Amino acid sequence: MENVATLERISNDRLAELILAQEPASGQQSEAHEGLSKVESSATADVSSSSAPSVAIIDVRDQDHIGGHIHSSTHVPSTTLSAQLPTLLRTLEDKDVVVFHCALSQQRGPGAALAYLREKRFREEGKAEVVGQDEGSGRKEAEQEKPKKQEVLVLEGGFVKWAEKYGEDSRLTDAFAKDIWQEDY
Repeated sequence: MENVATLERISNDRLAELILAQEPASGQQSEAHEGLSKVESSATADVSSSSAPSVAIIDVRDQDHIGGHIHSSTHVPSTTLSAQLPTLLRTLEDKDVVVFHCALSQQRGPGAALAYLREKRFREEGKAEVVGQDEGSGRKEAEQEKPKKQEVLVLEGGFVKWAEKYGEDSRLTDAFAKDIWQEDY
């Protein structure tokens, strides 16, 4: 079973590649909220839109959300996460990668990723038991309804490290207020 220490991380550079790969070829910004998992990667290869995984980025910062956010991220304050988990699970079920972060990705971000993973597993196991109780055709249904494999990741260094590197890049960061992030967090 996962714990905060075993969650996979994703680097700022890899997340930036994934975000840019999600953008439509016309250069228009995507309005979809997409996310990632937490996998540390040095990936330097080009990622094309056709092979890029669908990504969702979940920002669980609370009042510290001011001053900017990662492009295409969805803000779900950590104080409301428990109530929003059922909706998040439904909304993100088609995503290949879900990335959670907070300011530093030391507590709230990893905690949210862990809560998401546990709730996801609980629901998947519950569905398997219900379908598995039916004889005959129920087993075929269970095989057909296997949940999509999804990576759940935590952004290494959180928004603080993201802002240091990509804060002023308008393709990757929205509503960035440099003066807020110049001070040590």
